[in-house]
Amino acid sequence: MIYEIRTYDLKPRSVPEFEQRTVEKLKEGRETYSPLFGFWYTEAGPLNQVVHIWPYEDPNQRQDIRAKVVADGVWPPANGEFILNMHSAIYLPAPFMQERGAAKLGPLYEMRIYTYAPGAIPGVIEKWSEHVPEREKHSPLVGAWYSDVGDLNVWIHLWAYASFEERLRVRAETRAKGVWPPPGGIAPLRQESKLLTPFSCSPLQ
Repeated sequence: MIYEIRTYDLKPRSVPEFEQRTVEKLKEGRETYSPLFGFWYTEAGPLNQVVHIWPYEDPNQRQDIRAKVVADGVWPPANGEFILNMHSAIYLPAPFMQERGAAKLGPLYEMRIYTYAPGAIPGVIEKWSEHVPEREKHSPLVGAWYSDVGDLNVWIHLWAYASFEERLRVRAETRAKGVWPPPGGIAPLRQESKLLTPFSCSPLQ
């Protein structure tokens, strides 16, 4: 399984119209070709940004489906006038990541993007595998991926919270108890974070 994570920077004040056009286009049947994992816009971090994640069996299926939806006129939405920049990368799921379908886990999601030194990702996976079960007693891990095509040595993890207040509480509790970050884990070279709200069309709410 591979995951394509697509990030678009939009013009200010265009997010509502972008959502409306995207929802209308999704109703034409894009998900009959392949499922949508989730679709969000930023609340904090880089503003006027949207993130959508699409899983595929492999690169060949991704290529075939993308060609079909364009040929059939099902995708993409007519949002080009709003988009300032587009970024796409292919990620592989961590072995401990659960498969997700439609679910109400949020409505607040935090996407954390870490860059590690070359060769560090296997050690990160090993350490996280030991400690994620205890961390998930506090809030669900929605996804964890490492980069395969695009920027290398990147680790993305996505967490769901009921509110901003719950996020602050959980992060404080897990630090105080020594639950998280993983004890003895590898420190990243760089960290980024963005808080996300799901679009109405997102399977993950």
